[in-house]
Amino acid sequence: MRHLMSPLDFSVEELDQLMDLANDIEKNPEKYAHACDGKRLATLFYEPSTRTRLSFEAAMMNLGGTVLGFSSANSSSASKGESVADTIRVVSCFANICAMRHPKEGAPLVASMYSRIPVINAGDGGHQHPTQTLTDLLTIRSLKGRLNNLTIGFCGDLKFGRTVHSLIEALVRYTGIKIVLISPEELRLPDYIRDDVLRANNVPFEEVIKMEDVLPKLDVLYMTRVQKERFFNEDDYIRMKDFYILEQSKMDLASPEMLVLHPLPRVNEISVDVDNDPRAAYFKQVQYGVYARMALILTLLNIKVD
Repeated sequence: MRHLMSPLDFSVEELDQLMDLANDIEKNPEKYAHACDGKRLATLFYEPSTRTRLSFEAAMMNLGGTVLGFSSANSSSASKGESVADTIRVVSCFANICAMRHPKEGAPLVASMYSRIPVINAGDGGHQHPTQTLTDLLTIRSLKGRLNNLTIGFCGDLKFGRTVHSLIEALVRYTGIKIVLISPEELRLPDYIRDDVLRANNVPFEEVIKMEDVLPKLDVLYMTRVQKERFFNEDDYIRMKDFYILEQSKMDLASPEMLVLHPLPRVNEISVDVDNDPRAAYFKQVQYGVYARMALILTLLNIKVD
């Protein structure tokens, strides 16, 4: 039995196989429509989610399976004090595979230690979000045709952004990657990612404050929102929330081939006038997320489709 806690749980070769499977699902959805007949996915979401939870549910239903679970801690026995370990022991009696989101870092890992079914980390605090990373890699590979020799800019909340941390850790395993970190001083990438991931893997990177200075050289711009739920001080959030706004006038500075990605939800950081730009790929990214999660469910359940 295998779990997914981090993008690094899969080798580069395994990631390529998973993305090949996702692309085949995209091209031949009918072939996979009954692959999970009789299987059940449990979605244990201890904090709010729209895209990730519904994406998992859509993925399982597209495969012919069914879904059960809860969408907030208040609607589960966690509100009565039940531990994650006990919850997963119980859920293991009901389902074949589980996706867990939790505000505490490491909670899905604890669940995996007590589970009798595969556990997928669907986001733990500001730590990891591996299925979003699979989605991001699949989107980039599908639309750019490669995952090497790319200059990728990360903009916004790089301190608390678990999607940023996960994607950087995954990208450094590919050749020719250059990273541009665009953030205010207060939301800079944590030292442990900068030192233990980027510098340790000899990945060239630069840190800038002004987005306009680096847009012309980016292959991919990964925008993020400033996350209100990660701030302890409301005044700090209000001061930082509109620090970056991507508008069409700024898009005019970028390459005609640059992709704009965003893990969503969007607040103010991408103007709606960018939505019609052919380089805006964040809604395509949502669709690729369903294919990536379908491929992951099949892989962890060891289901082969001829």
